[in-house]
Amino acid sequence: MPVTTAAYATDTLPGGTVDAVVIGGGAAGLNGALMLARSRRSVVVIDSGTPRNAPAEGVHGLLGLDGTPPAELYERGREEVRRYGGVIVSGEVASAEPAAPSALPASSASTASSALSASSASSAEGDPSAGNAPSAEATPPAEGDPRFTVTLADGRTLTARRLLVATGLRDVLPDIPGLAEHWGHGVVHCPYCHGWEVRDEPIGVLAVGPASVHHALLFRQLTDDLIYFTRGTELDEDTRTRFAARDIRVVDTPVVEVVRADGGGIAGVRLTDGQVVARSVLAVATLMRARTEGLEGLGLPIEDLPDGMGRRFASGMAGATDVPGVWVAGNATDPTAQVGAAAAAGALAGAHINALLAIADTDAALAAAKSGTTTT
Repeated sequence: MPVTTAAYATDTLPGGTVDAVVIGGGAAGLNGALMLARSRRSVVVIDSGTPRNAPAEGVHGLLGLDGTPPAELYERGREEVRRYGGVIVSGEVASAEPAAPSALPASSASTASSALSASSASSAEGDPSAGNAPSAEATPPAEGDPRFTVTLADGRTLTARRLLVATGLRDVLPDIPGLAEHWGHGVVHCPYCHGWEVRDEPIGVLAVGPASVHHALLFRQLTDDLIYFTRGTELDEDTRTRFAARDIRVVDTPVVEVVRADGGGIAGVRLTDGQVVARSVLAVATLMRARTEGLEGLGLPIEDLPDGMGRRFASGMAGATDVPGVWVAGNATDPTAQVGAAAAAGALAGAHINALLAIADTDAALAAAKSGTTTT
């Protein structure tokens, strides 16, 4: 079901060690990278090009940018990160794992610095920030300061002082024939993302569990014509009474397929008794599973969502995790976050990473001064 965005020019992957690698090029990842780049940190974004909202026609609930197509929003974001010296690399992360600081080559700092400058040169042309490309670390790391090796699917590697995981999640739909082909158009999941666009349409809620009850109440705000298909889930008498008070019709007969309209949209759903119930929009709460592939080596804790609705990376304040040096932001840790909230979480994580890097830089400089090592 993932939709890939249009190909774009990718930057050169720098060698050596950079301040931060951001895994994921959506709203959270790009905004985190923007905060780091504006703080003159060397930052590389690894973007798989498969954002969660790629099938949607527009981003909604984002002040000043409501209705902007996702691809356009992310293209703007990439250019903004590049404007401040950040590097955007198109690729898939095959693995990410801790690396011993002592294993880093002595030339890593100069190599990374020159590569970052070259990667962002075209973006910085004519920009006030030109010449302000961030420098990679030039001071030996202090004891206990983490490092990470990120390996791409094509075998290229990169070493980072800190990681921001912003891989997002995968929406898993019920296994109903015909449902997936309408995802992001006639099949929706978020009343705040798509609700206005489907207002006053005949909507059917396909139940997946307890969360679907509240789902139905939210979509009832948007239409007077709402049917709740229980699909074998339990619905107690109290809830049925509440639904009846809101004129929400309940259908207990199982759904076997989504019927396609002649014009390409949804005509309705077919039940096991052969009846076709006319609906033009179907709302369904998906299973939301954080994208964890390739990140197993980090040992990040993963939590189950309530009511069996999926899984997420566990995180604390500003996206910090139990693994020192690794942060998580966006839908990978907060599945319900819309674009604005995901971007805000990325910005907060980026600022937190920069703050702790500043402390680590000072610790390393102090250690070098005490040992008589020359630093820059």
